[in-house]
Amino acid sequence: MITGGQSYVSAPPAFSADGRFLLVCSGCSVSVFSTSTGMLVSELEGHEGDVTAVVVVPPQSSAAAAAKLATHCWTAGLDGFLIYWDFATAELVRKVKVDAPVHSMVIPNISKKLKLTEVYAPFAFVSVEALSNKAIQDKAKGKPVAKKKELWGQLRIYDLWKGCQVGSELAQTRKPEKIVVSCSGEFLGIANKRHLYIWSIPTKDFNHDNIRKIKLGHTKKLSTLAFHPSERIVAGGDATGRILIWRGFGKAKFSGTHGAKSQVDEERDGVRGKDDAGTCTTWHWHSSGVNFLKFSSDGAYLLSGGMEGVIVVWQLDTGKRRYKPRLGSPLLFFVDSPDSSISCVSCTNNQVHLLNMPNMEVLKTVAGIKLPIASADLSRRDVCGFDSTNGLVAIPTQDYCIQFYNLFENTEVSEVQVCERNFQPVDDITLYISLVSLSIGGNLMCTVEVKLPEEELGGLVTLKFWNQGSRAGQFHLSTVIYEPHSDAGISAVAFHPGKNMAVSSSFGGNFKVWVQSLSLQSSDGKSQSGWRCQSVGSYKKKPMTAAAFSGDGSVLAVAAESVITLWDPDNNALVGVIAEALSPITKLSFAGDSAYLMSLSQSSKPQVAVWNVSNLSMEWSYTLFAEAACCSSSKSEFAVLSLLSCPEGGAPAEQDGIILIFDAENSKPVSSWSVKKAKGGSIAFVKDGPSFDASTDGTRGGEASLLVYVNGSHEYVIFDPLKNEEPQISKSTRKNIQADEPAPIGYASIYGELPKLELKKEVSDIPFIPSDRPWETIFTGSSHALPPLTKLCSVFLASLLEKRPVTDE
Repeated sequence: MITGGQSYVSAPPAFSADGRFLLVCSGCSVSVFSTSTGMLVSELEGHEGDVTAVVVVPPQSSAAAAAKLATHCWTAGLDGFLIYWDFATAELVRKVKVDAPVHSMVIPNISKKLKLTEVYAPFAFVSVEALSNKAIQDKAKGKPVAKKKELWGQLRIYDLWKGCQVGSELAQTRKPEKIVVSCSGEFLGIANKRHLYIWSIPTKDFNHDNIRKIKLGHTKKLSTLAFHPSERIVAGGDATGRILIWRGFGKAKFSGTHGAKSQVDEERDGVRGKDDAGTCTTWHWHSSGVNFLKFSSDGAYLLSGGMEGVIVVWQLDTGKRRYKPRLGSPLLFFVDSPDSSISCVSCTNNQVHLLNMPNMEVLKTVAGIKLPIASADLSRRDVCGFDSTNGLVAIPTQDYCIQFYNLFENTEVSEVQVCERNFQPVDDITLYISLVSLSIGGNLMCTVEVKLPEEELGGLVTLKFWNQGSRAGQFHLSTVIYEPHSDAGISAVAFHPGKNMAVSSSFGGNFKVWVQSLSLQSSDGKSQSGWRCQSVGSYKKKPMTAAAFSGDGSVLAVAAESVITLWDPDNNALVGVIAEALSPITKLSFAGDSAYLMSLSQSSKPQVAVWNVSNLSMEWSYTLFAEAACCSSSKSEFAVLSLLSCPEGGAPAEQDGIILIFDAENSKPVSSWSVKKAKGGSIAFVKDGPSFDASTDGTRGGEASLLVYVNGSHEYVIFDPLKNEEPQISKSTRKNIQADEPAPIGYASIYGELPKLELKKEVSDIPFIPSDRPWETIFTGSSHALPPLTKLCSVFLASLLEKRPVTDE
């Protein structure tokens, strides 16, 4: 099996101590990228659940200890383990069991006395999801425990040396909250509903009993917070886009003056009630919730980001701001490196941008597979397209692009801009890509974009044909067709397997066959190709809901609701009609070169049926709630992704499913595979890639025998559906992992490398031609440019002698 498609933005990344590497949480592993090249260096695989936090070991005061721990980090995951790594060698060093899913973790740089000596003591503050006290009592009595009501978030402390919990819980919240720690490790806090909870941590001679807490209130729900690097200033962002700056927090309780007379009201501007803070200032620019806050290393500026896709830089003293716009997607996290010359920002489109500070220019981008578009309006299934020949998947993005992603290499290949239109993340969706279809060879692409009407006016459906460029995944626009089926929507697009022909079916009651033709040479001397409509067909004015070509392209099958019609695509002649299905058909596909046609119905009466085209009859059928289906292009097998429960029965969004592999001639499944997150998933057959060729004897012969399953979160797995056991191929073995070059330090990091001067032990011969009067020029010029003395002496003496011609006797 090959797995991929993990999210790179599920948790904040972390820089190595020297800033050369970026550690990114990616599913159940941590991917280590080079900051200079943006390429993958190694992967840390050891968690059995999603990794939720990665923390690089804080730098030590001792140079020897700092050098020893420079490549070590801790990770936390939903499997309930904290793991200690040497990420330079991808070696697992130690495991600490927590017994609860960990959602967040910080490790302050604190010390503890050991035999009268202050030594570094790693203590982890973790936010876990655990049972409440009432749930524990009910569970002991054998009573059922409701997960939504009884699972709570807890803030715990773990001694990483001893591998055990220290003291009781610091706090208990309704759900696990993200923990934020100050640079010095003296303060940590969480945003819980309308309050900030801040703890003072004794960094010298740590003792759990000496931890103290304060609470700062607000009128709106707080979403994030950040601590000033050197002063007692904390910033909080709320769900409405406001930023609050509390100055002088904890002076009463943290400074040991608790109970003293409070400050006068004039000195507590903006502070609510009895909150322990000096003043509170409010800033407002964001139109929606603030996702991150981060102070600059010198504390002079505060950076904020949210749904707008803009980094706002606030001057702390004056409140003036400047912007870094056009990052293309809502922002989630901002992390700076120890040398402060490079930072990174994580976006919701599964991209991590490396920024050159302080001008914030994008240096490199770590791009993962684009995540699903979260919108209730886009409920259509099977939007993704597959290039089975090249092992690519085409995914529509929120910014009107098509991302081509290599499934075998787990890397982005290219992005094709479908619609030239400015994208604003905060705007309502008025345009989206409803269909993507690729030819079998991957050299042709068709897209359908839909512009939603505004106040029931102005809706538009656009059909676009694309030709492949110089390599797979590169396409240039060939033909644009506005309203190809009047004002009706397009239900399906399919390409002919052997020629440049395509068909589009419409809910308006007709289908159209399109052919590509070469036009005359343009003014620049290049031949241009265009698509034109060859024929139009319909059947009893019924909506055409699906279409497919046979394996040899001689038959075109079009579904007129629940009736399957068969056509000659060249002559546009109706050659046959198959009996009705139980409900309207949403997908048609021929099983390889056979005469069997698979149909899929996804309404209240679901059905998966196989039809024999030769005798116009149904071969067999099942009543299945199928999410997707696909057929092999070379064999008579097909796969069905079925949901384990009815969608109308209140099933969760991440409900599980099962993949059934059928041979078209037999109703008994050949094999079955259980999968997770089947809702919104897709499946397709693909040809063998280099990873499978390296691990097998190569007997498949390049046939499309592998199956790829992309779940509702766009995570995918490639496997052989006919084998029950397949060795797991490590992701690192199928990537072109780049070796990282050592980063320049000292003088070279500022001014660049000096030219290398090599001392030559042996002096090479210098070509020298004596002149008739060498003594006039032999000693002229700079001393460092003169020939060596050995050459000068012999030539000078030779010039004083009289030369006579030699005659043969």
